[in-house]
Amino acid sequence: MNTDDNTEKFRIDKWLCAARFFKTRSLAADAVECGKVHINEARVKQAKSVVVGDMLTINIGQKQYVVEVLALSNRRGPASEAQKLYRETDASRQRREAIAAQLKAQPQPFFFKGRPTKRDRREIEHFKKGR
Repeated sequence: MNTDDNTEKFRIDKWLCAARFFKTRSLAADAVECGKVHINEARVKQAKSVVVGDMLTINIGQKQYVVEVLALSNRRGPASEAQKLYRETDASRQRREAIAAQLKAQPQPFFFKGRPTKRDRREIEHFKKGR
């Protein structure tokens, strides 16, 4: 973690990877390019520099993170170190938890593995006939 050295540039895609929002830098760069990452509510390119105090909005699937940059780093380290790079807002955390609870309450789709067995076919027939 490098907080005192302001001369080095910290690209948004490298910082997102170091903060463990994305598994690889290329995934982070793709997300930035597709407009899923905003700095201070403005769409940016992957080469944009991040500074301490910036507010980031990061959309990953159905989740939306709103975080404040606390420290800068280009190195992907352990998760405990990555969590020190940012602070998520309370509203963002509550919104993500509400979405997670809503998704958990929805029935999960049922998928067969391979060809259905005779028992599976009977269950499908019972389901179709409404028994």
